[in-house]
Amino acid sequence: MAEIQTGKAVGPFEVTNRMVMAISIPMAFASLSTPLLGIVDTAVVGQFGTAALIGGLAIGSTVFGFVFASFNFLRTGTSGLVAQAFGQDDMGEQQAVFRRAIVIALALGLLLIAASRLIEGAGLLFMRPSLDVAEAMSTYLSIRLLSSPMALVNFAVLGVLLGQGRAMLGLSLQFLLNGINMAMSIWLGLALEWGLAGVAWGTVIAEGVPAAAGMVVVTASFRRSPPPNIRSILDRAALGRLVSINRDIMIRSFLLLTAFAFFTRTGAQLGPVALAANAILFKFFMIASFFSDGFTTAAEHICGRAIGAKYPPAFHRGVRLTLVWSMALAVALALTFFLMGGSLIAIMTNAPDVRAEALAYLPWAALTAVSGFLAFQLDGVYIGATWSRDMRNTMALALVSYLVILFAVLPILGNHGLWLAFNIFLLTRGLSMLAVLPHRTRTTFSEAVLR
Repeated sequence: MAEIQTGKAVGPFEVTNRMVMAISIPMAFASLSTPLLGIVDTAVVGQFGTAALIGGLAIGSTVFGFVFASFNFLRTGTSGLVAQAFGQDDMGEQQAVFRRAIVIALALGLLLIAASRLIEGAGLLFMRPSLDVAEAMSTYLSIRLLSSPMALVNFAVLGVLLGQGRAMLGLSLQFLLNGINMAMSIWLGLALEWGLAGVAWGTVIAEGVPAAAGMVVVTASFRRSPPPNIRSILDRAALGRLVSINRDIMIRSFLLLTAFAFFTRTGAQLGPVALAANAILFKFFMIASFFSDGFTTAAEHICGRAIGAKYPPAFHRGVRLTLVWSMALAVALALTFFLMGGSLIAIMTNAPDVRAEALAYLPWAALTAVSGFLAFQLDGVYIGATWSRDMRNTMALALVSYLVILFAVLPILGNHGLWLAFNIFLLTRGLSMLAVLPHRTRTTFSEAVLR
């Protein structure tokens, strides 16, 4: 499928279903490989037949994700800023954004490695797992954190490619990363019988190759444009905007991961079997969210480019088309999960008690595809528009509603209450972002006309 990026980007442009699909389909497959990796990791660990190892992987992944996804602004913030610079046909600013992001990625990655013991201790304190689950979590997390610098560089690289609408290159790099990761996890975890440690080392090894390849690809794309000078890279106004956007997106990501952490922590308090079952079912939600990433990415590029080009018709049509396609995908995924979820659960674990527990709560997991699609799609709109403050505020509202409902219904409904609260959290996110959308659109394009 051809790339969207062609010649001059500035000025009016037509948004079509073909444009949406040219970005969405490659990124849907690329994003789908991420939860497939999670399924492979869970399946590898699940073959050892103990709920504690699955639970340790779930908690370790959650703690790592909590820290790591807090820095997701390196992908989303970079994507929005590059998309707007692309709409203005400003290659120099695209390069400057990329260079700023790489410096931040490397610095933060090394900081995370240095703080690994602190992160591990905080995770144990918050999650409060049983001793065998805690031991498994520590094994996984201490190794996984070594991949931090390379993983954050991959974020920055992907942000540039998606901001430019170069979805096929993004697809290639994601397939490279996750393909190596899955192969290494199976080889180290099962063939060499390293178990959970093998899964973690597979991730560390896999992050390096696409990081190096991505740096080469992005740098080569700028070869016909002179590099920005230091003054341009360190421009106070540009840095101030970057810091503001990144700060708000980081807070938003932190709040989102807080919701995920409470989900895992509550499952841990319900016992090892409930924790393991929820960890497996959560993969269905992740499949839905990552599969929807295709339309999220299309919304990022189209809406960001439209704002950069100061062309509202493209923005409105981009929102509408990605919304319709996202809704259709959500319904299809929910039906697929409901009908085929039992077979997927059987693949991911051979523990009979975990299988039975997961089947009991499968309908809730299938429902997350529908309750979450609006938030997934509008994330792309808001990222492309760099409306980071509104993303932060609506996420805070959703988190408060989630925690209030969770603590109210958990004593009565148990694990059913946990899944109910989580679905309401997803709905609140989407509806609150939808409510803000008309005002922010009018304000943004009014300001663009004045500049």
